[in-house]
Amino acid sequence: MSEFDLIIFDCDGVLVDSEIIAAQVESRLLTEAGYPISVEEMGERFAGMTWKNILLAIEKEVDIPLSASLIDKSEKLLDARLERDVKVIEGVKLALSRITTQACICSNSSSQRLDMMLTKVGLKPYFAPHIFSAKDLGPDKVKPRPDIFLHAIDTFKVNASRTVVIEDSVHGIHGAVAAGCRVIGFTGASHTYPSHADRLTDAGAETVIARMSDLPATIAALGQWAGAV
Repeated sequence: MSEFDLIIFDCDGVLVDSEIIAAQVESRLLTEAGYPISVEEMGERFAGMTWKNILLAIEKEVDIPLSASLIDKSEKLLDARLERDVKVIEGVKLALSRITTQACICSNSSSQRLDMMLTKVGLKPYFAPHIFSAKDLGPDKVKPRPDIFLHAIDTFKVNASRTVVIEDSVHGIHGAVAAGCRVIGFTGASHTYPSHADRLTDAGAETVIARMSDLPATIAALGQWAGAV
């Protein structure tokens, strides 16, 4: 049986149920700025993207100038909400206890936010010090670029083809596939939507799970499949 040498977890929407909170904050700010958008549409269209890139995408779509102050305003509001309300994804700790392969986190969230969320939900000890923020690599290195995944692969000195990534967003999967990794999609967070699994599959996920309790067996199955081909 072929086994993986590294498991990379996204954080938002995979380990912590934070994407729904971000969608709530950001949809309200955008609506107030003249771009009405629902929480559900935020999750479907923009999950996994940085707030700055969301604003840039909307400005290209419609002729509404969005104030640069929205970036700072969103960050402050979102940090306050996350510190108060963020919760761990159900089944994550049990899944991690059953996985023996070395693991890390690759996220578009800032290092400070990752530290706050992971400390709050009790997941930091499972990954520290291997908690990587794409923003630390540079503002142009965030997902869907593959840089953060390549950084983790280089840090652990493993082969991308023997690395599996757990992602909940199309943008994250595009980055992982571009890095040469294998990908499991996840749809078990609160921001999921009816076509979520299909979109993750179309983006390059080999399989999609909706429960973290299924992750250890899914990783083992992918390892067996790799060894048979």
